[in-house]
Amino acid sequence: MPHPDVCVCYLLRETPDGVHVLLGRKKRGLGTGNIVGLGGKLEPGEDAATAAVREIREESGLAVAREALQPRGRLDYRFPFREEWSQVSHVFVCTRWQGEPRGSDELDPVWYPLHGVPYGQMWDDARYWLPDVLAGGTVDARFDFAEDLATVARSTGVEAAS
Repeated sequence: MPHPDVCVCYLLRETPDGVHVLLGRKKRGLGTGNIVGLGGKLEPGEDAATAAVREIREESGLAVAREALQPRGRLDYRFPFREEWSQVSHVFVCTRWQGEPRGSDELDPVWYPLHGVPYGQMWDDARYWLPDVLAGGTVDARFDFAEDLATVARSTGVEAAS
């Protein structure tokens, strides 16, 4: 049985202090309490880009054109101790949108400088691949989570960032 598809998008903006990324603390659902990128589940009939546009609007109030999304890869998440959490995430970056971010019932968006991304408050896998994606790279990786449902037990396709 294939795992459900989800999407995540990292909005980047240039400031006089350098590049910042829009993240937010998850208020409900899978990953509650973690700092995450904007995104979520694909609805029936949606592709990943369409879902990303919808999720960004729902979670932050920002309007993103589908054409502004930059595909950056795919992440295969496996939770052998809670199989229903397993999913495949399509990763995007975006540098163009309309509006100012506002909070939602899912998360409160906050701009973080790239040198201050709170990896210790994110899902454990983020430290493996997100720095490279935020720097312009791509990812195609698989993460198997441990019995604690929080720690990466095994990964393929990436090396841990130092």
